Order: sequence, then structure tokens, then C-alpha cells
Amino acid sequence: MKKGLKVILADDHAILRQGLRSLLAGYGYVEIVGEADDGREALQLVEELKPDVVIMDIAMPGLNGLEATRQIRKRFPAVKVLILSMHAEDIYVLQACLAGARAYVHKKGVFQELILALEAVQRDEYYFSPAVSRVLVEQITASPRLMQSFTAYEKLTQREREVLQLMLEKHSRKEMARILSVSPKTIDKHQENIKAKLNTVDEATLLQFARLMGLLEA
Repeated sequence: MKKGLKVILADDHAILRQGLRSLLAGYGYVEIVGEADDGREALQLVEELKPDVVIMDIAMPGLNGLEATRQIRKRFPAVKVLILSMHAEDIYVLQACLAGARAYVHKKGVFQELILALEAVQRDEYYFSPAVSRVLVEQITASPRLMQSFTAYEKLTQREREVLQLMLEKHSRKEMARILSVSPKTIDKHQENIKAKLNTVDEATLLQFARLMGLLEA
């Protein structure tokens, strides 16, 4: 008999969360202890509920799944993150790995892949579905522009990455200040730092960078 597995579902689509909950109900050792519709709520639930695994989407508002994964792994190293995403591009898989995800399952895969991933994570192993396992790091490193952008992005602090996402979501400085509980002047400083570190001089350059890094849909 498998050991019980406490799981949090983090996805901004309620129907998908409901579907996963129903499907996983057939596996007695899996207990869904919470649901979140963005990365920030997922962090709060991890702190409150102390799950074993978070099944995490990437594209979520406010705080995306990759940044939420980074923060969870930093603050709660015992909690494992399983990425469940529509994206199979190199940059997403690479970022997920470096953020600390233990598994990556493509949403177009069969449900059994998710079960295999959960069981692998429970055994303290890694799992990548066939749709994403073809990613070759050699191809990524062969692109100087991509690696330069990735290196620049890694220089951003945790808070700067949060501000960057809110900028890309077109929030005003006052809205960003409210969401992050800081002053508008602090937001201005973060924006200055972001532009300096990413070497972006205008909005068009920033959007180009964001698309290259998978922070925006192409």
C-alpha cells in the first residue's frame, strides 16, 4: 500500500482543477488538500497546509508557476513541485528544472503520465513526459542570444521577477505597489533595476525579451 500523498493543485482554470480532483479521487493514497488559482495563493497554501507535492501550472497571473516553484523550493525544500503545462518548448523545461521542479508533464499527455510522475516524485525521483524529454540542452546553449537573455534574467532578484511579471500584465505602478505591499517609489526603483539588468531601453525591447524567455505568449 502506497504512503499517503498530500497534494495542492495550482492552476488558474477551475474546470481543470475540478477534473484533476475527480480523476485523482480514484487513487486512495492521493489527498487533495488545497487548490490555488495563482502562484501567490499556492505559496500561501504551501505554508499553511505543508503538502508533499504541488501540481503547478506555468502560466498563471500575478505570480507565474516557475517563480512560485523557485520560492517554494527555497522556502519549503521538503515540498516537491510537479509542473503540469501546455508548454513543451526548451526554455520552459530548462527554467522549470533550474527552478527546482521534480517532474514536468505535458497537458496533452494521457492522465497515466501524471500518475507516473506523482509516483516518481514520491520515490524522490524525477519524471519528464515524452513530450518534453526530447529537450536538448546542447541546442539551447547553441543559441548565444537565448543564453545571454537567460543569464540576464537570472540576475533579477525574486522581487524584481515579480515586478516584471506585473509590468508585462500591464498593471499600473500603484496597482503593483498595492499587490506587493510596497510604495510606488519602491516599484519605480525595481523597474529601473530591471531595465538596467536586462538592458532594455523601451517597451518593445522588454516585450521582445519576455517572448524569448517564455514570459509572454509569442
